[in-house]
Amino acid sequence: MRLWHASGIASPPPPPRLPLLSLLVTLLAVAGFTGSGFASAKNDGPRITKTAFEHRFYGLSYFEGSDVVLAYDPKVGIVHRSTDAGENWKTVEDIPKGEVADLRENPFDRNKAYVLSTGHRHWRTDDRGETWHEFKTSASPSPWRSPLNFHAGDTDKVIFLAEECRDMFDCDEMALYTTDGFATDPEPLRTGVRGCTWARSSDLFKTGNDFSDADRILCIAKGAYSRFSKDNRLVMSDNYFVEEVEPELGPGRTIHGLVNMATVKKYMVAAVKADRTDEMALYVTDDTSTWHRAVFQGDHKVEEDAYTILESTNYSIQVDVRSSKPWAPLGALFTSNSNGTYFTPNAEHTNRNRRGMVDFEKVQGIQGIVMVNVVDNWKEVEASASAKKKLRSQISFDDGRTFRPLKVGDEHLHLHSVSDSPEDGGRVFSSPAPGIVMGVGNTGDHLDAYKKGDLYVSDDAGLTWSRTREGPHKYAFGDQGAVLVAVSDADLTSEMAYSIDHGKHWKTADLGDKIRARHLVTTPDSTSLKFLLLGHRKGDDKEHLAYSVDFDGLHERKCGEGDFERWCARLDDKGEPDCLMGHKQFFRRRKPDADCFVDEEFKNPQPEFEPCACSDEDFECDYNFVRDGDGCVQAGALVVPDGACKDGEESFMGSPGYRLIPGNTCRREGGVRKDEQVERRCSGSVKPPADGKVASEVTHFKGNAFSEYFYLERTDSSQGDDETIVMRTDGRQVFITHDHGKTWAEILKGKKVESIYPHEHINDAVFFVTDGVDVFYSYDRGKTIDSFKAPSQPTSLNLQIMNFHPIRKNWIMWTGSKPCDPAKDNCQTNVYISTDRGDDWRTMLRDVLKCRFVGGEVGGDAKASTKRIFCQQVELEGVRKVRRLVASDDFFVEDRKVHFKDHMNFAIMSEFIIVADAVIDGSRDSLKIDASIDGETFADARFPPNFDVPHQQAYTVLDSSTHAVFLHVTVNRLSGHEFGSILKSNSNGTSYVLSLGDVNRDVDGYVDFEKMLSLEGVSVVNVVANVDAAKGGDEKKKLKTMISHNDGAEWALLPRPDQDADGESFGCHGDVEACSLHLHGYTERINPKNTYSSPTAIGLMIGVGNVGPYLDSAAKADTFISRDGGISWEVVKKGRYLWEFGDQGGIIVVVRHATPTTTVSFSLDEGRTWRDHEFSDKKMRVSEISTVPRDNSRNFLLWGQFEGEDKRVSTVNLDFGRLHERKCELDEADPEAGDYYLWTPKHPLQDDDCLFGHVAQYHRKMIDSNCFTGHLELPKPHVIVRNCSCTRQDFECDYNYERQRDGSCALVPGLTPSDHSKICRDDPDVVEYHEPTGYRRIPLTTCQGGRELEYVEDKARPCPKHEDEFEKSHNRTLSGVGVFFAIVIPIGLASAAGYWVWRNWDGKFGRIRLGENGGGSGGGGIVGGSSSNGSGGSKMVWDAERVWIKYPVMAVAVVVAVLIAVPDTTTRLWRSVRTRFGLGGVGRGSSDSGRSGLGGSSASRRYTTRDSFARRQGDYDAVVDTDEGELLGDESDEEV
Repeated sequence: MRLWHASGIASPPPPPRLPLLSLLVTLLAVAGFTGSGFASAKNDGPRITKTAFEHRFYGLSYFEGSDVVLAYDPKVGIVHRSTDAGENWKTVEDIPKGEVADLRENPFDRNKAYVLSTGHRHWRTDDRGETWHEFKTSASPSPWRSPLNFHAGDTDKVIFLAEECRDMFDCDEMALYTTDGFATDPEPLRTGVRGCTWARSSDLFKTGNDFSDADRILCIAKGAYSRFSKDNRLVMSDNYFVEEVEPELGPGRTIHGLVNMATVKKYMVAAVKADRTDEMALYVTDDTSTWHRAVFQGDHKVEEDAYTILESTNYSIQVDVRSSKPWAPLGALFTSNSNGTYFTPNAEHTNRNRRGMVDFEKVQGIQGIVMVNVVDNWKEVEASASAKKKLRSQISFDDGRTFRPLKVGDEHLHLHSVSDSPEDGGRVFSSPAPGIVMGVGNTGDHLDAYKKGDLYVSDDAGLTWSRTREGPHKYAFGDQGAVLVAVSDADLTSEMAYSIDHGKHWKTADLGDKIRARHLVTTPDSTSLKFLLLGHRKGDDKEHLAYSVDFDGLHERKCGEGDFERWCARLDDKGEPDCLMGHKQFFRRRKPDADCFVDEEFKNPQPEFEPCACSDEDFECDYNFVRDGDGCVQAGALVVPDGACKDGEESFMGSPGYRLIPGNTCRREGGVRKDEQVERRCSGSVKPPADGKVASEVTHFKGNAFSEYFYLERTDSSQGDDETIVMRTDGRQVFITHDHGKTWAEILKGKKVESIYPHEHINDAVFFVTDGVDVFYSYDRGKTIDSFKAPSQPTSLNLQIMNFHPIRKNWIMWTGSKPCDPAKDNCQTNVYISTDRGDDWRTMLRDVLKCRFVGGEVGGDAKASTKRIFCQQVELEGVRKVRRLVASDDFFVEDRKVHFKDHMNFAIMSEFIIVADAVIDGSRDSLKIDASIDGETFADARFPPNFDVPHQQAYTVLDSSTHAVFLHVTVNRLSGHEFGSILKSNSNGTSYVLSLGDVNRDVDGYVDFEKMLSLEGVSVVNVVANVDAAKGGDEKKKLKTMISHNDGAEWALLPRPDQDADGESFGCHGDVEACSLHLHGYTERINPKNTYSSPTAIGLMIGVGNVGPYLDSAAKADTFISRDGGISWEVVKKGRYLWEFGDQGGIIVVVRHATPTTTVSFSLDEGRTWRDHEFSDKKMRVSEISTVPRDNSRNFLLWGQFEGEDKRVSTVNLDFGRLHERKCELDEADPEAGDYYLWTPKHPLQDDDCLFGHVAQYHRKMIDSNCFTGHLELPKPHVIVRNCSCTRQDFECDYNYERQRDGSCALVPGLTPSDHSKICRDDPDVVEYHEPTGYRRIPLTTCQGGRELEYVEDKARPCPKHEDEFEKSHNRTLSGVGVFFAIVIPIGLASAAGYWVWRNWDGKFGRIRLGENGGGSGGGGIVGGSSSNGSGGSKMVWDAERVWIKYPVMAVAVVVAVLIAVPDTTTRLWRSVRTRFGLGGVGRGSSDSGRSGLGGSSASRRYTTRDSFARRQGDYDAVVDTDEGELLGDESDEEV
């Protein structure tokens, strides 16, 4: 039975009352009859009442402890109610017809239920549906998750999960709450949530604090500054989110990436998934305060949509984890320890379906009895998706620790279970009736088809079974098992069968109609004598029938004491009561042959327990021990108690390998004590202490060079601590290491591996392509290797062979061709598609150069098909070949759309698709750019009009992670002298402005352009300073390095450091134009992954270069560092070094580049001081230094060749793990209390710490903290302190405008501003637009108010047909009160101002007053006046009190003030008159108003991030054809 699995957030249901059923509605007719015939005598059979309905209905619910039943009909939107278990039905009149969309029962109050609509009106009942009362919500119920969450201790407290949509694709999730059971409308709880739950959402779960039990709520909330699921947070509040905290899920840290949360018995479980992996982490708590990550023993990992939390016990959680491919699902059953954190396997190869439903059920009411189905031919199923599963049924009487077959005599019995059920939940075999179990199946070796099954029954809780009826049946239990009812499920039937002796004998009752039975149910506690059968007539789906079946008159008497037996839940092989979980369990149960009914409705049978002495069966294997035969053997490092193995101690008292099973109540006295501690050795159990030393490990390989290597980086939700690398030598040998190069192992021996393809979107997956059709792959970071046959050989052209879907991890495109000669132009390249990880392939498209998955990637558009693919296909047009850009939403089965008939190339970058389209002018001499953000609509890119490049044949799409495309357009194509201009787009990639000209590029189209990985908007470029001489080839290019701190809006040269490496001044002098710092850039790197910055070392940058007028040769370079995001720089090493960041900037390692050496240098204080480490006594020429892409490891790897070893290459692992023993402490509630401080990046031209319209703070480790950060993910940023007022730095020049020397933007001479009124035509709902001002907002900025340069109020204009709205929004009418405030008040204020000027004027205009006190003794503060001998200031000629001064000054002041006020007053009056009389035109209005329309909304509506895939910061690049820096266009004019 499944409670919930990883596909969504939904609390598990309470102990099942009834499966959610598809039932019936709209009453038509009622007829009564009994037994076999319509008027059978008493005791001859049950009384049967038939009711006909027009439609199916849903949500059948019994109110516990009653015969009241509710169900609803979604077709007509009504609720039906029965008070006698379905014998009579009435339509609820209190709820309007057509409003009912859902029906929910309160699981903790047997009187309450709720009817929800799809809108804002809903209804509640507190009296089992007798009366209903309306309540309203401010938003509609959430369609994504269960909308109601109930408090287990106070049934008036309910959380209402809702959604508010502005349009179809712009919705916000929120939570509301009530503390009075919706007697009043619910109040807002929190916005931006992905689900909320009361801490006390289970009868068994408690926080340990009464106050917290009463009001604590936990929510999964979107990230503070992100909408991506990887940034979802867990937030908690005890006062309805007036205040909130983030609980620490990990040791000393909060965890992001929450996707699911649920309460299971006494545990709460949270599921977390990091970006770029499908592996999930489960965190468990039993009090909401202390959380632990669940550890699964063995190699099993928990994957998204691949685990199911099953019905668990009060003392452990049971989880089934999928262990196979999703299209042939198998699982492994795990049981946790008592705190839910360590899971040990119980059963392998459990059967599950693709919906995550697992063949698992606990026998209800009896401890420890579990039934499962396992796959016998699991190897065959794993090898082939077409293999049919062979299932065996098993049963466990000890909570799943051991299993045995089900038996009918000596034969094995196999039963159909949950995975065959059409319902999502509900029990299959058992009920509260003690020990009575039923099922449909067959005897033999394996489970056969359902239609071939028979009905079997057991009255000893599954120990023994017997066949009770032929054919498959639906069945139900009543009167605590005294009555069993069954109806044929094979075909149409006109009768039902019943037994009153545990299925030994059966009788039948006539239904009066031949029906197809759908459901047979009774009260959830199985104590009633009334049943409800639902079905419909043959071929008549319009008439649905409900039969009320009442056995109340079948027996004349109620059972007495002599009619009951004391039944034991389990017997041993001798037939004696057996112990289970430390006790024997007994029930008082009616004897099978008693001629009576229990007739105790709604009273559950209660067990009694008898303790047993502890035995071997009461113990299980402890943490890091596994069962081996009859014993437990050590499988991992022992847990060493705090304080043990210190100061030379050699042993400690530890686990013997066993623990008492959680929840076991066995008696210790006189029993076995297998869990008593034993002496254990410290060696092998404790990591070596930190000794401040760096360890080195050298490995040699045959070959002349390393061809390629890739890190398979663990994410935060991945298990283990491996640091895995796969590497290929030039001899086509492949090696793997899981410990960062300390030990290597060759894999795929004898296979000629041509290339390695890491999955672009899943870190754990990697593919190995051979020279044939064999492809090998791993989805668990190389722990296991699988293979498939490719549909063809890899293409021999220089094209990307494999392409991966960003969401569907098993969808792969393969580019291949038959053997051919590329020089003869006879190669046909085809693209194939597989949706099952290479098991099956289909030819998708022929004559293709390039294909990319677009669905799920570009723009995050909800409308975009997941199957959307873009391809570049070659077709013959006349005598020449042209490239078509084609797209499909069905893998080109039927859908094929040509977007461009003749284009050169396309690239996908962040949320953009950029296409280089050939200009059809007969010459093919030029290209143009088109862009799309949804994969459907393309728009021409508008380049700056003064950007005149008549022969545009090369574009390079640069980084576009800041919601704007950076495009390099080649201006000069002369080989060895290439350069061009960087253009920056608006937020949809269609309108470009010049960001910077003369930017350097190389012959391959790569550009000296790089964005800083840890700070937004910081970019570094190299520009050609001698353009005139270089473009003709007269001189070599002279390069200068420039930096931008506002996403390319402004650029500046790098300031030089104060001193060189020797502490001396640099040789050059003058201003920054004559003497600045220059760095070697992207075009000179052997490995493009060696970036200036790091994704986790916030603010740090390293580069090699020189100080001078231009960039000099690499041989003359020194190594420089910046600690403030490139604002200031310092020399750290003389000479050219390779560098790498580790421990998130806590370690920096450098090594000489291309110069043989035996040492590396490292710094633990951001490059302020350095220490050397000798890694070998033999010199090595290091070609590269590497570490994990996120730079959070303390291991590094040198790649190179030792001197004198021509036929051998080597790696050297550098382990800095023993430098620090203590892990750094971070308290996000008090971020500067631990080992970190908050660092604020700055803009060099601003003094207010504002970058992109806000002040952000980041965690950085304190320099003197003697600790390590490790894999702790530090929030980036920690907090945005505030949004800033807008300044010039928040804007860039608009289209048709260019930057002037003074920094302003001016219209290009001869051009006109762009037409902003176009937004009115594009969107008829827009009220206004603004005429161009010359400025546009940088997409990244969040500034508010201040200098909002893109909007000037007197440039606001109304859209057609919205003039009235425009006038109202700008307050263009003037009332009498308005006239008063517009005329009287300004003149009054002006007069007051004049009076103040007269009183305070001292005869001096324009002077600065310093410390004046109005005439003290001395008069030393007077400037420009005279005083008499220090006796105080003498009265001046220009005394303000003199009449020739006093009145003229007052008059002038009044006139000036009135002149200031009158124009505004006149304007307001003119607006009023013009509006009243319908005159046209617009005038000046309030600078705050009218911001509601598209394009006129930036004051109140800032740039909104699209749901695009996250940027791969610091990650390894795509193997062959990465779009990051992709060259669009051709360097020649040749045809394809």
